[in-house]
Amino acid sequence: MREFKRDSFLTPFFMFLEVIMEMIIPFLMASIIDKGVMTGDLNHIYRAGGLMIIVALLGLFAGIMGACTAARASAGLARNLRNAMFRNIQTYSFSNIDRYSTAGLVTRLTTDVTNVQNAYQMLLRMFMRAPSSIIVAMTMAFVISPRLASIYLVAVLFLGMFIVLIMSRVTKYFKEVFEKYDDLNSSVQENVSAIRVVKAFVREKYEEERFNSASKNIYKMFVRAESTVVLNMPVMQFTVYACILLISWFGAHFIVAGDLTTGQLMSLLAYCMNILMSLMMLSMIFVMVSMSSASAQRITEIINEESDIKNPEDPVMSVQDGSVTFDHVWFSYGNGEPVLSDINLDIKAGETIGIIGGTGSSKSSLVNLISRLYDAGKGSVKVGGKDVREYDLTTLRDQVAVVLQKNELFSGTILDNLRWGNENATEEECKKACEIACADEFIERMPEKYNTHIEQGGTNVSGGQKQRICIARALLKNPKILILDDSTSAVDTATDAKIREGFAKEIPGMTRFIIAQRISSVQSADRIIVMDNGRISGFDTHENLLKNNEIYRDVYESQTKGNADFDEKGGEA
Repeated sequence: MREFKRDSFLTPFFMFLEVIMEMIIPFLMASIIDKGVMTGDLNHIYRAGGLMIIVALLGLFAGIMGACTAARASAGLARNLRNAMFRNIQTYSFSNIDRYSTAGLVTRLTTDVTNVQNAYQMLLRMFMRAPSSIIVAMTMAFVISPRLASIYLVAVLFLGMFIVLIMSRVTKYFKEVFEKYDDLNSSVQENVSAIRVVKAFVREKYEEERFNSASKNIYKMFVRAESTVVLNMPVMQFTVYACILLISWFGAHFIVAGDLTTGQLMSLLAYCMNILMSLMMLSMIFVMVSMSSASAQRITEIINEESDIKNPEDPVMSVQDGSVTFDHVWFSYGNGEPVLSDINLDIKAGETIGIIGGTGSSKSSLVNLISRLYDAGKGSVKVGGKDVREYDLTTLRDQVAVVLQKNELFSGTILDNLRWGNENATEEECKKACEIACADEFIERMPEKYNTHIEQGGTNVSGGQKQRICIARALLKNPKILILDDSTSAVDTATDAKIREGFAKEIPGMTRFIIAQRISSVQSADRIIVMDNGRISGFDTHENLLKNNEIYRDVYESQTKGNADFDEKGGEA
């Protein structure tokens, strides 16, 4: 809010000025009636009327200025909140991201921030205006007639207690509502991103029912909350009409007794409406604050979340080579069971290492520790002879390029996507990387070639094409270590072989880790790691593993004889 503190301070000032102007008008109106109309003094009517116009214009000016400054302050707060959340999310490690759903983060960045924005604007305007109106109107009423003004005092105390009672019940409902919003957004996100699968399996009806269920839950929660909130209105109206009747009744008696003038009674009725309308505004403020407090807590969680992986105080700023060492490494997600147990590896720079294992054998978990996407629980992972926790994160990840299992393309041209690897890469460099990754074959056949537009998520290219673009993108970083996490699973075996041949020819000095389900993808590697339930079952050449490792031999035979993949036999061994 610091950037908009001027507007945040000016808004209450303008609101207070508007209230003062509004409170003067009933006072002038009483003067017109008592000293102008009742006495027939036309000059007094003109003078007081002219003054009323000036006061009304000043009040209008103050109201407009207050609205403008409040809009700037609240919109600025919302912008800065979103920026702060998004900036902090970018620092999250994978373990931080695992704690929040994508839909939950989207809800916090949109709906929750909007709630806080609306509440802040209302606080700046109404929270100054409403109490000021009550205090000034009450003061003016006591100046005119202390006995009649005491009716207001009783009404204010009664409504105040009622509002507190209502708000205490409503707050818990709104907290539950925004948790339901996460479920709704999750349903929408999954449906839209997987619409082709939904249509292929004719599951539109199921998705509609799922969405309706999430929408109905929000409906029920809002009905419960709003049903409680709307009790404000009948109670408020009862109090307003009761005050008007009591003031009219007792005021008439006071006028007959000569203790009150007609103009003063009119002023008291005007102040009555001001006071009670201000109380209604306060009740609306409390509703908005109750709704936004749940949102504010959710926003605060994101902003205050600290990344589990941080730069050291004096980081190493260069990676010497592509050697990798695992020294008695243990790793688990959160407080769960270890998914990697006592891993010991020594890999030389420039080696090609194949990694094979069944689904759930922790192949991806193993390579994620190299680029420090996660930190080892016990032991150490070294790159270039130094513990990865000693490196500057940007330096390390620039030298360890990872093509993940679920890599994404972004909306933009093919060149835009390739330059994620190196924003300063020339078109020739991009083409060279695509030749190595065998992506040039299909790119050259596209109408606009490297300027072809990629839809969000890469929906207008096939799975194999997406994987090859992602590999080329990683190569443009010119890293010392390249990790392919099952990144050729969607390409045919001939193309897979051409990619491996391109690696051997064009980037021989780069350390390469190739995770695959197909034996053919890794058998030409210098050495192959066989993973089994988070442990290393074997680490040797293809020929030696065939002789000495039963798991590897069974998989090789099942794939070469039965043309099966790893998980069809021995995958969970």
